[in-house]
Amino acid sequence: MSKSSTIAPAPTGKVPGQAGSVPPPVAAPRMLKQRRRRPGLIALSVALIAAGGLSGAVLYAASGQRAAVVVVSRDVPVGSLIAKEDLGQASVALDPAVKSVKASEAEGLVGQRAAVDLRAGNLLSPAQVTSKTLVGRGDQVVGVSVKPSQLPATKLTPGQKVLVVSTPDPDAAAVDKPVPTTPKVLAATVIAVGAPAVGTGSSVIDVAVPAKDGPGLAARVATGNVAIIMDARGGN
Repeated sequence: MSKSSTIAPAPTGKVPGQAGSVPPPVAAPRMLKQRRRRPGLIALSVALIAAGGLSGAVLYAASGQRAAVVVVSRDVPVGSLIAKEDLGQASVALDPAVKSVKASEAEGLVGQRAAVDLRAGNLLSPAQVTSKTLVGRGDQVVGVSVKPSQLPATKLTPGQKVLVVSTPDPDAAAVDKPVPTTPKVLAATVIAVGAPAVGTGSSVIDVAVPAKDGPGLAARVATGNVAIIMDARGGN
């Protein structure tokens, strides 16, 4: 009888004493090749980010920049002298197109005149102030004392054009003196308006007239027979 050769059984993947099979071992993942960093590109990116942040900061600072400017603290009629108390200061952010007066220039405005009506709370622009006087060359200033009934109800302001009109003399009418049918009229410019007197309400209006008419107007004012009317053609 021949001796049979022993053949080893093929592996079944089974572990003796256990049911099922054991999965084959998983191969380890290959190491990914790391990307090579480029120092030049990184430096460029950092520079662009820094430039963007800097430009944004400059734009923010420019848009929020504030300046000290002059503002009107109380109303000033056109033609009136500007006093220190009429002006104030404020710190505001302005568009470059807005014309304003720097707070450091406020002292130079005192003693000048308002070229337009100045309203409290508004910014003051250079065009709203003038150094020109309301009294022209060759003019004289005459004070006209009048009662409330001899003035218009509209408040007069410096620079306004008015007419000084002679009114009938009541004493002349009493003695049958002839009364001129055409009253004497004189064009004038208001220079200043005095405060009404306590009790009578009378006030003195300083007006500028040509030098040749000054003495005659003063004589008429002394009689009290004058009235002031607004000249609609002159306006303010």
